[in-house]
Amino acid sequence: MSKKGLQPVGIRHFVCLSFLLTGCSVGPDFERPRGWSPASWFRGQPKAATLEASMPAAAPIDPEWWSVFHDQTLTGLIQRAATGNLDVRAATARLAQSRAQRGVAAADAFAQINGNASLTRQRLSKNGAASVFGGGGGSPGAASNGLGGAQGGAVPTGGRSIPAFDLFQGGFDAAWELDLWGRVRRAVEVADANLDASQEARRAILISTLSEVARNYIQLRGTQANLKLTRDNLASAQESANLTAERSRGGLSTDLDVANARAQVENTAAILPQLEQQERQGLNAISLLLGMPPSTMQSELGRAAPVPPVPPSVPVGLPSELARRRPDIRQAEAQLHAATASIGMAKADFYPRITLSGSLALQSTQLKSISNLASTAFSIGPSVTIPIFEGGRLRRTVELREAQQQEAAINYQRTVLQAFSEVDNALIAYGTEQRRRTRLVAQVEQSRRALGLAQSRFRQGISDFLEVLTAQRTVLSAQQQLTDSTTLVSANLVALYKALGGGWEATYPDPA
Repeated sequence: MSKKGLQPVGIRHFVCLSFLLTGCSVGPDFERPRGWSPASWFRGQPKAATLEASMPAAAPIDPEWWSVFHDQTLTGLIQRAATGNLDVRAATARLAQSRAQRGVAAADAFAQINGNASLTRQRLSKNGAASVFGGGGGSPGAASNGLGGAQGGAVPTGGRSIPAFDLFQGGFDAAWELDLWGRVRRAVEVADANLDASQEARRAILISTLSEVARNYIQLRGTQANLKLTRDNLASAQESANLTAERSRGGLSTDLDVANARAQVENTAAILPQLEQQERQGLNAISLLLGMPPSTMQSELGRAAPVPPVPPSVPVGLPSELARRRPDIRQAEAQLHAATASIGMAKADFYPRITLSGSLALQSTQLKSISNLASTAFSIGPSVTIPIFEGGRLRRTVELREAQQQEAAINYQRTVLQAFSEVDNALIAYGTEQRRRTRLVAQVEQSRRALGLAQSRFRQGISDFLEVLTAQRTVLSAQQQLTDSTTLVSANLVALYKALGGGWEATYPDPA
């Protein structure tokens, strides 16, 4: 059997061996890290009997956690923010970029095929490179399909000028890198991990947006409650000032009492502009979160409504579920995955790159003969590129990727610990503020009682108006603190659910 007959068999064996080797991938394989988690959320927390109405419970979390407030207005705002918020929409655009980058990386796994066609007008210089092949004569037409003849060499001119001629060419080029060491597969793995990280980043922005909408809405209702409270106290202070002025005209009170009463009216009225400013700014904050111009929500939310109350029971789930629910932890895990796969990409550069390439072309100096079989030219075969000297670049690249992986692993651990710390702090804040609110309720009751007694003593002439003035200020301060505490309890529940990482499941669920 001749060597010529063995060549196709050898090529087939080489191709088969290449396909077998493409199953290999250098570098470490990613393993999901095991994060720390406590056995219970309630370690070190006060006993249930000491807590007030709203009790955290280790029950499954409702993904639409805002529904626990039973406020249809809040629910509507949350739904609108999920689709209209500009930060969320920008994150969606970044996710689309990551998907496109993944497609770019995956394209390297396929053969690259290009078509080409050209028509050129050429003239050879008799004093150029062709002149070194003196003698022999000939003409462009004597060469097969172009300038170089059958062997692709220079056309001998024999010192004679060759007239200009046309060259028609058309064909296809193809190249395919055999991914023997998994460089392309690792690149696709990195792109997949970056795509996951981008998806989790979008979910994290969504959670932050939804919690900000709920927090701003609750604070707006708290501000409106304080506005109503202040206006009611202003009316009461005005009545007291009018009564004191009448008593002064009847000789039952002094001008000092009248001045103090009117000062109390002005002091209470001075609180209103600041609260009105907070209300307008709160409305603008909600408009911005919904991707709308300022003052858009004035007609919809300008009418006062109660602060959304907290439920008797607050499901908080289990600590072991937090790592799969919080997008920032999932994002840190995806970033660690990408850093791990990039080590394989760097190590694959140490090994030879084998590329199968080929071309098929039609070439002729006459357009009428371009379709002849004699105008066909082709080439096919493998090429090997072996790194010999890179000045330490490849080794340093591996060291860089390994250091980046270590940083990603540390960042994952920090993210997990920070997440559990946020949940613990939110649980503490939620419980302690409820106990503070209970004390403030008692303070308001006693302050109102003291005000009633002071007013009665003043009418009887037993005491001056200073006692009434002090009691009024105490009542107003206690009522404002109670309103602020009630608002803070509901806001702390929002912060708790934000720390627990819920809210993305309905809008951006995990793909099936």
